[in-house]
Amino acid sequence: MFVIVLSWLFAKNFRGLAIYPFIFLRDKELKENKKIINHEKIHLRQQIEMLWIFFFIWYGIEFLVRWIQFKNPNVAYFNISFEKEAYTNEIDFEFLKKRNFWNFIKYL
Repeated sequence: MFVIVLSWLFAKNFRGLAIYPFIFLRDKELKENKKIINHEKIHLRQQIEMLWIFFFIWYGIEFLVRWIQFKNPNVAYFNISFEKEAYTNEIDFEFLKKRNFWNFIKYL
């Protein structure tokens, strides 16, 4: 895992992005934010499990389905199964040690 700060990459609402094996952050101060780092590490694990490309295909399709469902892109984002798993468990710093394979399915 490599953590890289790229301020120009982010809209003001977003602070981090995981693209295996990298975690991109909006601000260098976020490197010290254990919650955000853990959230992005959960996404890295999801990407590994889905052989990377399938994660992004699933993510994109699920986002579109949720956008149609909720008619709001922000609500759609927070209802993507990958995001629900990451947000629910981002403060559990032991989560990745006990997480089951394809655990995000529980959040569909």
